[in-house]
Amino acid sequence: MTQVPSQIDRWRGAFGDDYVDRNKPTAELVDIMERVFRRVLEKPVPQPASILEVGCNIGINLRALKRVAKTELFAAEPNAKARMRVIDDKVLDADHLCDAWGSALPHSNASVDLVFTAGVLIHIPEPDLMATMREIHRVSRRYIACLEYFSRDPVTVRYRGHEDMLFKRDFGGLYLDMFPNLKVVDDGFFWRRSTGADDLTWCLLEKK
Repeated sequence: MTQVPSQIDRWRGAFGDDYVDRNKPTAELVDIMERVFRRVLEKPVPQPASILEVGCNIGINLRALKRVAKTELFAAEPNAKARMRVIDDKVLDADHLCDAWGSALPHSNASVDLVFTAGVLIHIPEPDLMATMREIHRVSRRYIACLEYFSRDPVTVRYRGHEDMLFKRDFGGLYLDMFPNLKVVDDGFFWRRSTGADDLTWCLLEKK
Protein backbone atom coordinates (compact mmCIF):
# COMPACT_ATOMS: atom_id res chain seq x y z
CA MET A 1 0.00 0.00 0.00
CA THR A 2 1.34 3.44 -0.94
CA GLN A 3 1.62 5.72 2.07
CA VAL A 4 0.04 9.15 1.65
CA PRO A 5 2.66 11.84 2.40
CA SER A 6 2.03 13.94 5.48
CA GLN A 7 1.54 17.70 5.24
CA ILE A 8 5.06 18.38 6.40
CA ASP A 9 6.51 15.83 3.97
CA ARG A 10 4.71 17.53 1.09
CA TRP A 11 5.93 20.99 2.01
CA ARG A 12 9.48 19.78 2.54
CA GLY A 13 9.43 17.80 -0.72
CA ALA A 14 8.48 18.26 -4.37
CA PHE A 15 5.12 19.90 -3.60
CA GLY A 16 6.89 22.59 -1.57
CA ASP A 17 9.64 22.97 -4.19
CA ASP A 18 7.00 23.58 -6.86
CA TYR A 19 5.46 26.25 -4.64
CA VAL A 20 8.86 27.95 -4.41
CA ASP A 21 9.24 27.87 -8.20
CA ARG A 22 5.81 29.45 -8.73
CA ASN A 23 6.56 32.39 -6.46
CA LYS A 24 8.71 35.26 -7.68
CA PRO A 25 9.79 38.26 -5.57
CA THR A 26 8.87 40.76 -8.27
CA ALA A 27 9.17 44.46 -7.56
CA GLU A 28 5.40 44.81 -7.97
CA LEU A 29 4.63 42.08 -5.44
CA VAL A 30 7.08 43.41 -2.87
CA ASP A 31 5.57 46.90 -3.33
CA ILE A 32 2.10 45.45 -2.68
CA MET A 33 3.21 43.71 0.49
CA GLU A 34 5.02 46.84 1.66
CA ARG A 35 1.69 48.68 1.54
CA VAL A 36 0.02 45.76 3.33
CA PHE A 37 2.49 45.75 6.21
CA ARG A 38 2.50 49.52 6.54
CA ARG A 39 -1.23 49.17 7.26
CA VAL A 40 -0.84 46.18 9.59
CA LEU A 41 1.87 47.93 11.60
CA GLU A 42 0.13 51.29 11.67
CA LYS A 43 -1.11 51.14 15.28
CA PRO A 44 1.58 49.44 17.41
CA VAL A 45 3.49 52.06 19.42
CA PRO A 46 6.37 51.58 19.80
CA GLN A 47 6.96 49.50 16.70
CA PRO A 48 7.96 45.88 17.36
CA ALA A 49 11.72 45.53 17.84
CA SER A 50 11.63 41.94 16.58
CA ILE A 51 9.33 40.10 14.17
CA LEU A 52 9.10 36.40 13.35
CA GLU A 53 7.36 35.09 10.22
CA VAL A 54 6.18 31.49 10.48
CA GLY A 55 6.32 30.02 6.98
CA CYS A 56 8.27 32.66 5.05
CA ASN A 57 8.81 30.69 1.81
CA ILE A 58 11.16 32.82 -0.37
CA GLY A 59 10.80 35.86 1.88
CA ILE A 60 8.49 38.18 -0.05
CA ASN A 61 6.93 39.49 3.17
CA LEU A 62 10.34 39.85 4.80
CA ARG A 63 11.61 41.86 1.84
CA ALA A 64 8.65 44.21 2.30
CA LEU A 65 9.09 44.42 6.06
CA LYS A 66 12.70 45.50 5.66
CA ARG A 67 11.34 48.64 3.99
CA VAL A 68 8.63 49.22 6.57
CA ALA A 69 10.18 48.76 9.99
CA LYS A 70 13.60 49.03 11.57
CA THR A 71 13.30 45.74 13.35
CA GLU A 72 15.15 42.46 13.78
CA LEU A 73 13.58 39.90 11.46
CA PHE A 74 13.40 36.14 12.00
CA ALA A 75 11.69 33.38 10.05
CA ALA A 76 10.79 29.71 10.22
CA GLU A 77 10.48 27.73 6.98
CA PRO A 78 10.38 23.93 6.48
CA ASN A 79 11.34 23.86 2.79
CA ALA A 80 15.11 23.76 2.15
CA LYS A 81 14.88 25.26 -1.35
CA ALA A 82 12.96 28.25 -0.01
CA ARG A 83 15.41 28.77 2.86
CA MET A 84 18.33 28.69 0.43
CA ARG A 85 16.63 31.37 -1.69
CA VAL A 86 16.12 33.59 1.36
CA ILE A 87 19.79 33.28 2.31
CA ASP A 88 21.15 33.57 -1.24
CA ASP A 89 19.12 36.74 -1.82
CA LYS A 90 20.44 38.13 1.49
CA VAL A 91 16.94 38.62 2.86
CA LEU A 92 18.03 37.08 6.18
CA ASP A 93 21.23 35.71 7.60
CA ALA A 94 21.27 31.98 8.25
CA ASP A 95 21.21 32.47 12.03
CA HIS A 96 17.86 34.30 11.74
CA LEU A 97 16.23 31.58 9.63
CA CYS A 98 15.35 28.17 11.05
CA ASP A 99 14.21 24.86 9.58
CA ALA A 100 10.97 24.46 11.48
CA TRP A 101 7.31 23.58 11.18
CA GLY A 102 4.86 25.90 12.92
CA SER A 103 3.83 23.37 15.54
CA ALA A 104 7.42 23.03 16.81
CA LEU A 105 9.17 26.40 16.83
CA PRO A 106 12.67 26.44 18.32
CA HIS A 107 12.26 29.90 19.85
CA SER A 108 12.03 30.63 23.57
CA ASN A 109 8.85 31.71 25.33
CA ALA A 110 7.92 35.38 24.71
CA SER A 111 11.13 35.90 22.74
CA VAL A 112 9.81 37.91 19.75
CA ASP A 113 7.70 41.07 19.88
CA LEU A 114 5.44 40.12 16.97
CA VAL A 115 4.84 36.71 15.37
CA PHE A 116 2.80 36.44 12.18
CA THR A 117 1.60 34.21 9.38
CA ALA A 118 0.45 35.25 5.92
CA GLY A 119 -1.27 32.57 3.85
CA VAL A 120 0.13 29.79 6.03
CA LEU A 121 -2.54 28.79 8.55
CA ILE A 122 -4.83 28.09 5.58
CA HIS A 123 -2.59 25.16 4.66
CA ILE A 124 -2.51 23.53 8.11
CA PRO A 125 -5.17 20.97 9.08
CA GLU A 126 -6.35 20.24 12.60
CA PRO A 127 -4.88 19.28 15.04
CA ASP A 128 -1.62 20.77 13.71
CA LEU A 129 -3.40 24.09 13.28
CA MET A 130 -4.14 24.43 17.00
CA ALA A 131 -0.61 23.27 17.86
CA THR A 132 0.82 25.93 15.52
CA MET A 133 -1.33 28.67 17.02
CA ARG A 134 -0.28 27.62 20.52
CA GLU A 135 3.38 27.84 19.46
CA ILE A 136 2.86 31.29 17.92
CA HIS A 137 1.17 32.45 21.12
CA ARG A 138 3.98 30.98 23.23
CA VAL A 139 6.77 32.66 21.27
CA SER A 140 5.07 36.06 20.98
CA ARG A 141 6.05 38.61 23.59
CA ARG A 142 3.25 41.02 22.70
CA TYR A 143 1.66 40.84 19.25
CA ILE A 144 0.26 38.22 16.87
CA ALA A 145 -0.69 39.10 13.29
CA CYS A 146 -2.74 36.85 11.07
CA LEU A 147 -3.26 37.41 7.31
CA GLU A 148 -5.31 34.53 5.91
CA TYR A 149 -8.33 33.61 3.78
CA PHE A 150 -11.59 33.95 5.72
CA SER A 151 -14.72 31.87 6.08
CA ARG A 152 -17.25 32.22 8.89
CA ASP A 153 -17.59 28.44 8.94
CA PRO A 154 -14.56 26.16 8.40
CA VAL A 155 -14.38 24.86 4.83
CA THR A 156 -11.89 22.79 2.84
CA VAL A 157 -10.99 23.93 -0.69
CA ARG A 158 -9.41 21.72 -3.36
CA TYR A 159 -5.86 22.99 -3.93
CA ARG A 160 -3.41 21.86 -6.61
CA GLY A 161 -5.19 18.52 -6.95
CA HIS A 162 -5.38 17.87 -3.20
CA GLU A 163 -8.46 17.82 -0.98
CA ASP A 164 -6.58 18.36 2.28
CA MET A 165 -4.21 21.25 1.60
CA LEU A 166 -6.26 24.46 1.89
CA PHE A 167 -8.67 25.40 4.65
CA LYS A 168 -10.62 28.61 5.22
CA ARG A 169 -12.02 29.71 8.57
CA ASP A 170 -12.13 32.63 11.01
CA PHE A 171 -8.53 32.31 12.19
CA GLY A 172 -8.61 35.55 14.19
CA GLY A 173 -11.72 34.38 16.00
CA LEU A 174 -10.06 31.05 16.73
CA TYR A 175 -7.08 32.85 18.31
CA LEU A 176 -9.47 34.80 20.55
CA ASP A 177 -11.38 31.64 21.50
CA MET A 178 -8.17 29.75 22.32
CA PHE A 179 -6.40 32.53 24.24
CA PRO A 180 -8.50 34.76 26.55
CA ASN A 181 -5.49 37.03 27.14
CA LEU A 182 -5.61 38.31 23.54
CA LYS A 183 -7.40 41.48 22.44
CA VAL A 184 -7.96 42.96 18.99
CA VAL A 185 -5.77 45.94 18.11
CA ASP A 186 -6.82 46.29 14.47
CA ASP A 187 -8.23 44.30 11.58
CA GLY A 188 -9.25 44.66 7.96
CA PHE A 189 -9.46 43.22 4.49
CA PHE A 190 -7.05 43.58 1.57
CA TRP A 191 -9.27 43.37 -1.51
CA ARG A 192 -7.32 42.29 -4.55
CA ARG A 193 -9.12 44.70 -6.87
CA SER A 194 -7.97 47.74 -4.90
CA THR A 195 -4.77 46.63 -3.14
CA GLY A 196 -3.28 43.91 -5.36
CA ALA A 197 -3.07 41.63 -2.32
CA ASP A 198 -4.75 38.24 -2.37
CA ASP A 199 -8.15 38.98 -0.74
CA LEU A 200 -6.65 38.56 2.72
CA THR A 201 -8.54 39.14 5.93
CA TRP A 202 -6.14 40.25 8.64
CA CYS A 203 -6.07 41.00 12.32
CA LEU A 204 -3.50 42.27 14.78
CA LEU A 205 -3.86 40.86 18.29
CA GLU A 206 -2.13 41.89 21.50
CA LYS A 207 -1.52 40.07 24.75
CA LYS A 208 -3.37 41.88 27.56
